[in-house]
Amino acid sequence: MFYNFLKYLLFVVFIKPFIYLVFGINVSGVDNLPKVSKGASIIVANHNSHFDTLILMCLFSGSQILKIHPVAAADYFCNTKLKTFVFTKLLGIIPLSRTVHKASKEELFKDINEPLKAGETIIIYPEGTRGENSELTKFKTGVAHIAKMNPDIPVIPCYINGPDRILPKGSLMWVPFIADVYVGEPILYDNTSTKEFTTRIQTAVQKLKEEHKRREEL
Repeated sequence: MFYNFLKYLLFVVFIKPFIYLVFGINVSGVDNLPKVSKGASIIVANHNSHFDTLILMCLFSGSQILKIHPVAAADYFCNTKLKTFVFTKLLGIIPLSRTVHKASKEELFKDINEPLKAGETIIIYPEGTRGENSELTKFKTGVAHIAKMNPDIPVIPCYINGPDRILPKGSLMWVPFIADVYVGEPILYDNTSTKEFTTRIQTAVQKLKEEHKRREEL
């Protein structure tokens, strides 16, 4: 409970005002945002900046944020005791190893499935790492395996434009820039192969990216 209070305080007092006042967020498809208080969901998005996670979490109220857990690379975010404390306790991330495992899919994704079964929401980036130049790279199948193990939980595709200009990969300096977030319609696992379902999710995110491009051209 204490760490939940700290997480709530961090977002409500510091992070949300910073994101909205310094940068700003335009959201399209707001009605497709999951109702975190009404059940679990799997938010899937492209990934170009560390600001992606903060922007997605700031779309929700302070109380809802307590039920949102970004999935993040353990080797990067939990490679020191201080970073482990900050990211797991204050931001609520679920560390995931990017190395090859011999464990079963159930064991590999155990820490992700537990909050989903508890009615909470995860944020996952199927590209596996931050991309560059706003280009989508091939999605990994992990998200499809998670959806297959939780077939009643909707996958919410999102496309984020702008954070890569706010904090480019490899840069320590940020610059003010408005972020656009496009939220697509929920997708349920449809008993296809994990490879096919992964393609379906990536296609949904790609369509949101194309919608953004069309709006820019108007």
